[in-house]
Amino acid sequence: MTTAETSRRTFMKGAAATAAAAFVVGLTPNGALAAASPGTANGGNITPFVKITADGKIFAIVKHFEMGQGTTTGLTTLIAEELGVSMDEIDYEFAPADAGRYNNLLFGKIQGTGGSTAIANSYNQYRQAGAAARHMLLGAAAEAWGVEASTLTLEAGQIVGAGQSAPIAEFVAAAAKRTAPESPTLKDPRDFTLIGNPDVARRDNSGKINGTAPFAMDVQLDGQMVVVLKRPPRFRATATSIDATDAKDVPGFIDAKILPNKAGVVIYADKTWAAFSARDAVSVTWDFSNAESRSSDAIRQQLIDAVNAPAQFDVTSDNTVSDVAGLIEGADKVVEETFYFPYLAHAPMEPLNCTIEPQKDGSIILHDGCQMPTGVQGALGKILGLDPAQVAINTLYAGGSFGRRATPSMDYPVEAALAFSMTDRTRPVKLVWSREDDLAGGYYRPAFAHKVRIGLNGAGKIVGWDHRIAGQSIFKDTLFEGFMVKDGVDNSSVEGAHGSPYAIPGHYIGLSDAKPATSVNWWRSVGHSHTAYVMECMMDSAAMASGRDPVDFRMDYLANGTKDQQRIAGVLKLAAEKANWGTPPGAGRARGIAVHKSFGSFVAEVVEVARSSDDAISIEKVTCAVDCGVAVNPDVIRAQIEGGVGYGIGHVMRNEITLDGGEVVQWNFPDYEPLRIGDIKAIETHIVPSDEDPTGIGEPGTPPAGPALANAIAALGTRVTSLPMIKNGVGFA
Repeated sequence: MTTAETSRRTFMKGAAATAAAAFVVGLTPNGALAAASPGTANGGNITPFVKITADGKIFAIVKHFEMGQGTTTGLTTLIAEELGVSMDEIDYEFAPADAGRYNNLLFGKIQGTGGSTAIANSYNQYRQAGAAARHMLLGAAAEAWGVEASTLTLEAGQIVGAGQSAPIAEFVAAAAKRTAPESPTLKDPRDFTLIGNPDVARRDNSGKINGTAPFAMDVQLDGQMVVVLKRPPRFRATATSIDATDAKDVPGFIDAKILPNKAGVVIYADKTWAAFSARDAVSVTWDFSNAESRSSDAIRQQLIDAVNAPAQFDVTSDNTVSDVAGLIEGADKVVEETFYFPYLAHAPMEPLNCTIEPQKDGSIILHDGCQMPTGVQGALGKILGLDPAQVAINTLYAGGSFGRRATPSMDYPVEAALAFSMTDRTRPVKLVWSREDDLAGGYYRPAFAHKVRIGLNGAGKIVGWDHRIAGQSIFKDTLFEGFMVKDGVDNSSVEGAHGSPYAIPGHYIGLSDAKPATSVNWWRSVGHSHTAYVMECMMDSAAMASGRDPVDFRMDYLANGTKDQQRIAGVLKLAAEKANWGTPPGAGRARGIAVHKSFGSFVAEVVEVARSSDDAISIEKVTCAVDCGVAVNPDVIRAQIEGGVGYGIGHVMRNEITLDGGEVVQWNFPDYEPLRIGDIKAIETHIVPSDEDPTGIGEPGTPPAGPALANAIAALGTRVTSLPMIKNGVGFA
């Protein structure tokens, strides 16, 4: 159990240890490599990525939080590889919240984790820092021994050469006084012992297995109050009055107040159960005059109507809608489908939570599995009248996220700050969401509809592709609109369809925005979660209509020879080969294939299914091929692909968030059932060797999973275009 001793004090000790470190290596404000002792004037200007203490202990300073995707292992591996130490000889700690020092290079001036960018952003940074530390330690040893540094090596924490050997601890102080090389020589990939090694185990496994790993939910501080919120049952409703008379009978109840923004009622108590019990006893009067009142059937129909009407925005500019319509009307054959995707919850295993701890100087520490420190610091500083620098963040493990712990509004830390602001600010405040809160009052993957019409000529070739998309924008009216919206088009609504590696003749895409029905957010793989399903199901339908093998048909549209096409064709062929695509699957069985590029990576998946005597479908095997550049940690990559496959397949099989008169129907796992381990009998992953820089891996396994399953089921005779599958004609064994 993480307590005040192991959360606040560990956080403070970590900060003190950095200040007391004998040697840190990182970047100066202008981006140059540098090293120094932290206590010196120069040391205060360095952003450390490597920290080495006087006794030779080595730490990687991890700037991306850990939600299960393996950043603590990946970033540590990069430094250990270049420094010349084993994984047992290096530890890690999370970086402080400081966007000026630890910004995500792919996000601009923002510190944050997301978009499968952790390794892609940090690969060269961390390797260079590790190499610089090695260079300086070897230089210090060479000077002490009176030999050339080129005659020495650093292996397993020992500097060896010239007939001598000594632990690096002996040279830390001297190394700290040396100048960091501007461009340290990086290891030749042929000499890697850790990067690409499938036997390198995750660094966070043992703590998570034995219960010592500190998750945000575990934080217990002296004198803390637990707060929970009673949120409006319908989107945009507001609280007008409360009656807490009955709550006063609950032992441990402290108070109940309407939030300043009227978006809910906060209940204060001494313990979690008391807070939840008191919440049930608080009566709230809601103002529904501006609230959502539609049900899912009406929302669905409005989206379907939108894709059957002229698009609000033209996404593609090289083909007009009228030109493509003419191409399709003149085609020998037309393939047409309409798709619907429901709202989806993120549903991580650890419900949302965070703790605000006041400090004597008026600043605060936020204890959180914090995904976007920069946004949180700004939002909490504004609410509490603090400079963002006065909002320190103690980053802890998060039990999953899938995008939920980072919202444009920073919703749950803002709730905690509003609750804290209404107290005398002397006691810590711990915000806790329940599972029911998360499913009924959270942020969802938007509902989307697609309509696609494909024209084929007499030879079965595509001559025109008209693709209409309608759904609720994630980024409009948020702080990120300027980055993600261009000419009215929210890129997250169309990514995966727009910019596809396929060279499709006469390709038109139109987008229509839907009226907001609830709060929405990025969800694992964001727009790719629905566009890949449509693109790959339609490629299969077109292949079927032309009488072609689905793999051969796809290859026709990857023949231009661009790098993207070569890489996506590579995983397509590899997955097909490993799944024995060219051999009959057997009676009552079928295979489906899908391939997709997302977050810079290329993933192909083949799903093999079997139909039982009662027509139920079982998933026998999923064969995956992935090209994500240099495979830093193959074991982590396989785990992420397996998790992505399960996440993608589980949701298309059975999950949806529905509304009844504006209120969410689903409440917990019995009616929003996660994938179970028995739902997929086997997953096999093949990693393409590559010398390209690493790209994303946390999300790319999800987009092809659903359409590969759908294409296998279609091969048995049922094309599923409306999700979830169990609500639309498919039963699972």
